[in-house]
Amino acid sequence: MDNQPLEKRVREAGLRPTRQRVALAELLFAAGDRHISAEQLHEEAEKSGVPVSLATVYNTLHQFTEAGLLRIVQVEGTRTYFDTNTSDHHHFFLEDDNRVFDIPSGPVRVSDLPEPPEGTEIVHVDIVVRLRAKRR
Repeated sequence: MDNQPLEKRVREAGLRPTRQRVALAELLFAAGDRHISAEQLHEEAEKSGVPVSLATVYNTLHQFTEAGLLRIVQVEGTRTYFDTNTSDHHHFFLEDDNRVFDIPSGPVRVSDLPEPPEGTEIVHVDIVVRLRAKRR
């Protein structure tokens, strides 16, 4: 895959396009919209021959998030996924598989939000609907 568009995308986000950042960006964005944890990306990097530590993966994911390239989907206090689709949308979380996927647009409505404290504004509302297989 040609890395030039990814290098440009990383640079335009205000980050230096290091070899590791571009390699991780290639893994993240080559497959279209997806939800991935740092551990999953680290495993993909190792399988692809990208020499990178888990700490570097975490740092890069957070840098990409701060730069607006990714969005964090917080499922539980210790479980964080990174979403390559940064548009406003909501998620399902399948507990049995630890998998996050988008709720199709349309039926979710958020209303009657409280007034934010003085000097603040609501930026985004995240909805995560937790799912599991039906139990008999």
